[in-house]
Amino acid sequence: MRPYFLILLLIIGFNLKSQTLKEILAAPFASDLVVSDDGKKIAWVDNLAGERNIFMAKGKDLSEIKQITNYKGDQGVSIGSLLFTPNGNQLIYVRGNTVNRQGEAANPGLLQENTEQTIYLVSLTSDTLIKVATGTSPKLSHNGSMLTFIKQGQVWLTDITKTDAQPKKLFHLRGSQSDIKWNLDDSKIIFTSSRGDHSFIGIYDFESLSVKFIDPSVDLDFSPEWSPNGKSIAFIRKPNAKEVAPFTPQKVGYPWSIRLYNLENKKAIELWKAEEGLGSVFFGQFPSAALEWTTEDMLIFPWEKEGWMHLYSLNIESGEIIELTKGAGIIEDFYLSSDKETLLYTTNIGDEHRRHLGQIHLPAQETKILTSGTNSEFSPRLTSMGVVCLTTSSQHTSRPALLNNNQLKIIGEGTKIFANQNIPEVIEIKATDGQSFKATVFYPKNYDKKKKYPAVLFLHGGSRRQMLQTYHYSSYYSNAFALQQYFASQGYIALMINYRSGIGYGTSFREADNYGITGASEVNDLIGAGIYLSSRSDIDSKRIALWGGSYGGYLTAHGLAQRSDLFAVGVDIHGVHNWNTELPTFARWYNQYDYPKIASLAFKSSPEAYLDNWKSPVLLIHGDDDRNVPFAETVVLSEQLRDRGVYFEQLIFPDEVHGFLLHKNWINALEATYEFINRYIGKKE
Repeated sequence: MRPYFLILLLIIGFNLKSQTLKEILAAPFASDLVVSDDGKKIAWVDNLAGERNIFMAKGKDLSEIKQITNYKGDQGVSIGSLLFTPNGNQLIYVRGNTVNRQGEAANPGLLQENTEQTIYLVSLTSDTLIKVATGTSPKLSHNGSMLTFIKQGQVWLTDITKTDAQPKKLFHLRGSQSDIKWNLDDSKIIFTSSRGDHSFIGIYDFESLSVKFIDPSVDLDFSPEWSPNGKSIAFIRKPNAKEVAPFTPQKVGYPWSIRLYNLENKKAIELWKAEEGLGSVFFGQFPSAALEWTTEDMLIFPWEKEGWMHLYSLNIESGEIIELTKGAGIIEDFYLSSDKETLLYTTNIGDEHRRHLGQIHLPAQETKILTSGTNSEFSPRLTSMGVVCLTTSSQHTSRPALLNNNQLKIIGEGTKIFANQNIPEVIEIKATDGQSFKATVFYPKNYDKKKKYPAVLFLHGGSRRQMLQTYHYSSYYSNAFALQQYFASQGYIALMINYRSGIGYGTSFREADNYGITGASEVNDLIGAGIYLSSRSDIDSKRIALWGGSYGGYLTAHGLAQRSDLFAVGVDIHGVHNWNTELPTFARWYNQYDYPKIASLAFKSSPEAYLDNWKSPVLLIHGDDDRNVPFAETVVLSEQLRDRGVYFEQLIFPDEVHGFLLHKNWINALEATYEFINRYIGKKE
């Protein structure tokens, strides 16, 4: 039977007038959805115009809403890593910002206080708030008393049941530790120890107070998982790819494998190994575990054997592999219920430009799609009332929702619905090298095909991203979607292209030949989109703009440098302009002078190689504490544009990071983007 569901909304601010961009960006955005062990409570983080707080829902239909924290104002301080204690009476969370390479915590609000990541414990009954320790990645023991966390790359421990407990470092190791997992009796933890070009799986024994590494190798070992009886550990082994820099296509490589370590005989075996060809390279996209035990002899894992990221089961005894999800589309994340019988997942199978929920009943290995329609749903979790998730549409941003009896109901009353906003149309465009790609397009209200409109093209970052027909599940791209909606409301045809190397269209599209530092083949899509827009009878070919951030800023710079005759104006937000100065951010081993062959092609793939052709005006936007794209990328480009007499303006945010932490900076950046583009190609006032 075809799945269906009805969306019931509690709406505030419902009207049909055109909203300002500031009003749209002020809509609350939900993230970090978690469920208590008994399935009777959920919690999430709401970002309301930069004011971040935790909310909880319980009771019948999760209708009893309570605000758990009370932080005031747009402070630019993140909240995340929510975790219920086993009894469900307390909630652990992390508030604070990451540090840069100098060890400085981000502080774009210039707060006169320490903004480093700190773990808190809040009572859900008395509202008592306790500062546990500075650190991140909290993991609670099964008995609910001991908390491990990461601080400066090392594993620390504290007892949250004692008010006077002093956190202590458990041990000190080379490299950086992560991914802590407790065994069932809380006598041991496993973790990943990263060493750059290799990594180990470690075990710490609380009785012997000792650390050992299991089955160490020259490869990258990660994602360790205890077996249900605690006698074995499964983990993933990925061969290191020699001199393969980031932003390089990797369709095939030395195959990755799943290994099993037996704690009794202290031996490791290879359980399974990927076949050569597609799927041989492990793509690490999952926000949580990549492996899940369901029974003592069954593991769930992701694999791209058929050219799509799908879920498979592995029978440890027989070695049998079963593909659990089928069809053209990807599995983006998955979640195993506490009874290990239900697997929930997020997918675009059957609806390429949205996200929906699927469910696998593992004992019977029965798969079904739970949701459909014009919304997107993601981050599914199982509660005693039914499945909860986060959901977006083309008219509202991320909100928590409960799916029960084929009805998806928004939880709480904070949702803002922008009823005048339309669902973007999906179109297909030819790149300049003949390849096809997809795009979504908004049209102005009262669109008349006989008129000629200005056009604005948005380029997402990543590049492992996909723009949808709904507001995005990432706040960054939710904001970008909002601006494109706003452009359309102001009389523009607004396009968002999903260029090659992005996700959602399979392994071969994502690992496109010659993309990134190996030839910038994705520029063919960008220029193809510009040519397509200029050829349309409803678009003024002299009034086409483009804008984007990060990888999208990189492509914006490419478009303006290579085809200023096609793109009249642009906005480049923290874009990459020379791959050779960007690559060390993600690959510390890389030095352009040590790898002249890579460096030569990387420069030819960079916007800087084409600057002599740049004529169009540009607005440069960047935060000077950016940890993804060095601020120097914009500093150097501004010098090069001055040398060539190219007009540019700049909007610089002191102490701001890559994904702007301050809401006011998002407003300023996107309003400036609209104003700059509109000044050159919009309606003349």
